[in-house]
Amino acid sequence: MSARVRRWRSVITGALCAGLAAMSAACGSPDPDEGTNGLAKHPPETIEERALDAAHEAVTVRLSGSVVADGRSFRLDMRLGPQGGIGEVSTEGMTFELLRVGEDLFIKADESFWEYQQEDGEESDPDIDPAGKLEGKYVKVAPEDPAYQRLSGFTDKNAMLDGLLVMEGERETGERGEIGGVKTIQVVAGGGQGGVLEVSLIGEPYPLRLARGGDAGEVRMADWNQEFTLRAPKEEQIVDYGDKVLPDTDSGGAEEG
Repeated sequence: MSARVRRWRSVITGALCAGLAAMSAACGSPDPDEGTNGLAKHPPETIEERALDAAHEAVTVRLSGSVVADGRSFRLDMRLGPQGGIGEVSTEGMTFELLRVGEDLFIKADESFWEYQQEDGEESDPDIDPAGKLEGKYVKVAPEDPAYQRLSGFTDKNAMLDGLLVMEGERETGERGEIGGVKTIQVVAGGGQGGVLEVSLIGEPYPLRLARGGDAGEVRMADWNQEFTLRAPKEEQIVDYGDKVLPDTDSGGAEEG
């Protein structure tokens, strides 16, 4: 290749690079916040605060995932609203369904659950026959029952949010991501050891996922403000044992999360 050809090639290449650089400067880099709610531009404390405000202002939510509280592991799948909630809770190999409509709380579980409850405490009702009466039925839990407060906590939207959306440590803004097609931004507490909260960057800044500090589980939050129907069971589906269904032992609860 002659010196003249090399010189012209160098000139052309330089001109192209200069032109591309000028175009890039004129057009600017893509704005990562375009089409978002702009929350990512704020300090992490503000992002968290707005997420918590949005969560409490929402009427309904679906909570699912795992929670470790007081040394026990729970799996949750609950739909919660202003009049109560419905869903399933699993712990220690047992699964039971909770339904609260207003002040009326019902629990439905299989035979193994009720047998465990009878074995677990001396104060269980000897007249309760899990095999013959309770399997497949909704048992009404009276407000006087010591279990009412613990179990109803799983069906209380704000109580669950207050118990779960807790992080410890200095906040910093984490990575951007995506959950279910929705762009998110992380709030990281204590370098991740105190929890990692992922907040929606689209529309309302709802919290969408929380990795709880201390390996205490991971909770997903979805269906914010989506309506669902709560309906009490039919009379023939209900068994009422008065003011004492479960033994008076500490079974944990949402408020301990």
